[in-house]
Amino acid sequence: MKTVALLDYGSGNLRSAHRALERVGASVTVTSDPKEVLAADGLLVPGVGAFAACMEGLKKIKGDRMIGERLAGGRPVMGICVGMQIMFEHGVEHGIAANGCGQWPGTVEKLQASVLPHMGWNTVQAAEGSELFAGLDPQTRFYFVHSYGVRQWEFEPDGLTEAPKVTWATHEDDRFVAAIENGPLWATQFHPEKSGDAGAHLLENWLRQL
Repeated sequence: MKTVALLDYGSGNLRSAHRALERVGASVTVTSDPKEVLAADGLLVPGVGAFAACMEGLKKIKGDRMIGERLAGGRPVMGICVGMQIMFEHGVEHGIAANGCGQWPGTVEKLQASVLPHMGWNTVQAAEGSELFAGLDPQTRFYFVHSYGVRQWEFEPDGLTEAPKVTWATHEDDRFVAAIENGPLWATQFHPEKSGDAGAHLLENWLRQL
């Protein structure tokens, strides 16, 4: 059985994420203890609320360092919703700019749409060769709740490492990053834990590569 540390830093729907992971056969520990975070097969970073507040909570427990240590050792990490957004360099929300974990270049900004938040079920355009979306129909819908996202992918491949697999989604006419697979770091803007059978399948795909 794969072990997953569910990072508790004061932001995120821990209960539903815990249930979703247990549903697909993971042994889950809700924790902010560095030893447990580093020892687990996988680390899941949830996130609900404003970018700056989430980063403040993360830094209080030195969660950004834990994430960095795991990734430096090739140890899998998955971010969900704001837990994905904080992996980027910057976030600008409600006029407040904040630094993120800096695992990817780019800025989290307000979506350009007449109706916000983008809330409900939506399809995605999965990246070619995606392991995260393997076995899922292209018309599969996932559950989103957000007003901010990454609208410009700024990663520049160096030719030495495999380029990240980027999945997109569209709300009205605005396109944003819906998921990323980048070595040991995977992330989704939508909520797998609220996406029923489709979300369970996706989490199983993540567990399979731990």
